Amino acid sequence: MTLPIDKTLRLERLAEAHAEALFAIIEQDRAHLAEFLPWVPRMQSAEDFRRYVQSSEALHREKTDVSFAVVRAGAPVGRIGLHAIHLQNKSAALGYWLGCEAEGLGIMTQACKTLLTYGFRELSLQRIELKAAVENSKSRAVAERLRFRQEGILRQAELVNGRFLDLALYAMLRDEWVA
Repeated sequence: MTLPIDKTLRLERLAEAHAEALFAIIEQDRAHLAEFLPWVPRMQSAEDFRRYVQSSEALHREKTDVSFAVVRAGAPVGRIGLHAIHLQNKSAALGYWLGCEAEGLGIMTQACKTLLTYGFRELSLQRIELKAAVENSKSRAVAERLRFRQEGILRQAELVNGRFLDLALYAMLRDEWVA
């Protein structure tokens, strides 16, 4: 499945074919990504990322996850997905990361718009949450540009690099997105 964004940008359902390129970005930007993402230290090889892709595919079959590679000009530059999809409550959590070279170009904001539209229209979701470390100004800026509502701060909610981070909890409801 591919979700087009513009002439050079699209979301491609995450597949093993993306593993090498995405792992190369993780390796190149390891320190930057590890600042706010707890899983980075576990990604030590392309094979580790392949296993992640396989687990994502299994979750997709269970209808609890849909993950995409963010592809710009034919090359992966990051990952985005809806996780913890709860069909009964029609809710999910949005997560994403982008390599340093692709930051500051509006790519993630556009990718999020596309995935939010997919989540509300195709998956019939009612609520999509986004959590970002309080100190992660870039990720929080994406949420705020998209007009997510901040619902609160989850104190010491995520352990990253041996320290607990406070997370800002944002949410978007279907009628807010449509408006």
